[in-house]
Amino acid sequence: MSDEEGKVPRHHKKTDFLYSRPKYREARWERAVKVYTVNLESKFLLVQGVPTVGATKELLEMFALYGPIQEYQLLKDYPKEKFTEVYWIKFEKINSARYAKRKTDNRSFFGGILHVSYAPEYETEEDTREKLQERRRIIAKKTRGRVYYCLGGG
Repeated sequence: MSDEEGKVPRHHKKTDFLYSRPKYREARWERAVKVYTVNLESKFLLVQGVPTVGATKELLEMFALYGPIQEYQLLKDYPKEKFTEVYWIKFEKINSARYAKRKTDNRSFFGGILHVSYAPEYETEEDTREKLQERRRIIAKKTRGRVYYCLGGG
């Protein structure tokens, strides 16, 4: 952890739902609005709110549905609510982590509600470099053969 005092980083805290959306933007269920940059997304996920009932195997099986898991850890020293555990999961691909986060955040699991967040602070320099290079490749592939004009100053 980056904070020695045992505090939870701001990007790991659960945000409130947004109730001021225009009618045409309403979803089927309430969501918290959070904007991510490429640097804030990660192959590393932090799973909070896992009940302490010994369901590690079931948790990993559920997350493995979204892509291959490279490694995982139970974070014993991470701040948590009473009777819950926090897990750190590393996926092989960032797309798997994105999909897993989208599908499992706020999901009921063994009587508790999971809170899943990206954990880019666990990335090495090499992980970050790979992530940014992959993003560049995706953008280049999507914009290949197209001409874009920038309107405005200068």
